Amino acid sequence: MPASAAPSDEELMLDYAAGDATAFDQLYSRHKGGVYRYMLRQCSHGGVVEELFQDVWTNLIRARRGYTPSAKFTTWLYRLAHNRLIDHYRSNGVATTLSADDDMHAEAVATIAADCRDEPESRTENRELAERLKSAVSDLPAPQREAFLLHQEGGLTLDEIAELTDVGVETVKSRLRYAMNKLRSNLSDLYEAQR
Repeated sequence: MPASAAPSDEELMLDYAAGDATAFDQLYSRHKGGVYRYMLRQCSHGGVVEELFQDVWTNLIRARRGYTPSAKFTTWLYRLAHNRLIDHYRSNGVATTLSADDDMHAEAVATIAADCRDEPESRTENRELAERLKSAVSDLPAPQREAFLLHQEGGLTLDEIAELTDVGVETVKSRLRYAMNKLRSNLSDLYEAQR
């Protein structure tokens, strides 16, 4: 590996399992935003999102010694997040996932989000676009929303999403296609404005 190449997630996790705490810091830094946004958009129960988010990382810490890179690290990490959500819903008697539509998390998401411009007009425009997208994503049926978020936030492939959600790849393709069509329809005015 060239000296300038960053270690892979799998290498970092193995290093962390071997006792290198800085490897955990790097993994957390790389994936905290995506995992938090995934959890936030799947659950809108106020402070519960933060608790579930912390539980995912606590579960990663507990499982580090048994980690084997049999799949991509992100698949394994989002499996932890998915399973924690399922456990939460089961313990609370909720049959389907809920979307985040809670303004109290907007500031937290903004701090995790990618680069934002400092100009007030850009921030206002970006905030409005983010709200529109957030609303459109929250309107998706739960299976479509989950597939979309795992693909977009987690960077998971179709095969990885299928494995994680225990459905076939064709089902994942359909869910993503329906999600994208619904998002395009709900945000069609934005598409027209860009042309």
